[in-house]
Amino acid sequence: MLNITNNKVSEYIDIKSFKSGKEIFTVQYHKRFKKFLKVFSILIVVIVFLPWTQNISSTGLVTTLKPNQRPQSIQSQIPGRVEEWFVQEGDFVKKGDTIIRISEVKSDYFDSRLAERTGDQLSVKSSSVEAYKNKVVALGNQISALQQERRLKLESAKNKLLQSRLKVTTDSMDFEATKIKADIAKIQYERTISLQEEGLKAVKDVEEKRAKLQEADAKLISQQNKYLSTKNELINAQIAISTISATYGDKLAKAQSGLYTAQSSGYDTEAEVSKLETSLANYTKRTSLLFVTAPQDGYINKAIKAGIGETFKEGEQLVSIMPADYDLAVEMYVRPIDLPLIHTGENVRVQFDGWPAIVFSGWPNVSYGTYGAKIVAIENYISSNGKYRVLLKPDADDVAWPEAIRVGSGAKSIALLNDVPIWFELWRQINSFPPDFYKPDSKTEYSKDKK
Repeated sequence: MLNITNNKVSEYIDIKSFKSGKEIFTVQYHKRFKKFLKVFSILIVVIVFLPWTQNISSTGLVTTLKPNQRPQSIQSQIPGRVEEWFVQEGDFVKKGDTIIRISEVKSDYFDSRLAERTGDQLSVKSSSVEAYKNKVVALGNQISALQQERRLKLESAKNKLLQSRLKVTTDSMDFEATKIKADIAKIQYERTISLQEEGLKAVKDVEEKRAKLQEADAKLISQQNKYLSTKNELINAQIAISTISATYGDKLAKAQSGLYTAQSSGYDTEAEVSKLETSLANYTKRTSLLFVTAPQDGYINKAIKAGIGETFKEGEQLVSIMPADYDLAVEMYVRPIDLPLIHTGENVRVQFDGWPAIVFSGWPNVSYGTYGAKIVAIENYISSNGKYRVLLKPDADDVAWPEAIRVGSGAKSIALLNDVPIWFELWRQINSFPPDFYKPDSKTEYSKDKK
């Protein structure tokens, strides 16, 4: 009421005559209401002082701890055509078991004896390499023999040249001596004629001197011929040396040319052999790829390429497989604002989809159906969904995770932070303050456990 007058309604109307008035002004009603308020207030006071575990809630998926334990698809490294299936979905396969047999779709590999024929070509080319090597050795020996023969013949020719020079020297000396004797005979003959004209010598002496002069002239001519012949021998010896050098130089040049040609051909053949070896290895490996095998022990999940005769490209998925042995883990995603509160080794409670649970996020000890986990790794780069990925592993000190959990099922995680009173948590939430957090002291123990 506005209280714009001093007149009271109760002076004119008996309010207690009404049912509502009776209820309001009853003393007993006030006692019950006050009692309720007291109990409620005490309960509120007690509740706000109860401990509350601050936490970060997130959703995620069940995965495996190691990358090689996660579901994977099997691809073919070569394009092909499905010819035969050896398994069906749900089968257990061991590492190396054949899953599919395929055939070639490229015309270059249609020949079933391609590797064998390539091996034959490789054998022939290898023989050619050996032949070229033998030819190189033979030509090397031939070159060595020619060099030895040239050296010996040059030594012989040089010796002959030296002999010719010595003989020329000797013949020239003999020629000079004979020439001197001829001059002396001529002088004696002329002197004898002069003495004969003066009557001092007989005609017989003149005839003797004439005979000696003719004999000396004949010896001079003979010695001159011998000297010229020796000079010709010297020239011939010099020519022989030049001829030997030219002849054997030509022979050696031809032999070396043949050697270089054989070496070049040998290198080309070795390159072809190397190519054929690579081709043979590739063909052999490609033949083994016609059988798609299991990379590890596991179960066939799904045949992505079904039927017989279906073709596919290289790298295309054929079958998905789930490894038989794996260690379960949970990947959760946290907001960037919560990332500083997360540390490796912290405790996390996990609730799995399909498992009944009663969860009190702030009171993990009274929750039912949640399982313990520890943070293993924190992603250093933000994911495509705008959050950071955190990997959890089972807590060895807590209840074991259910064996029936399958990789890929959903999970909810609650990262446990510091314990605070409820009133503090309410005050923090109202003021939008960050939660208190702690760094676990068991990092050393965790690292030992990890080892």
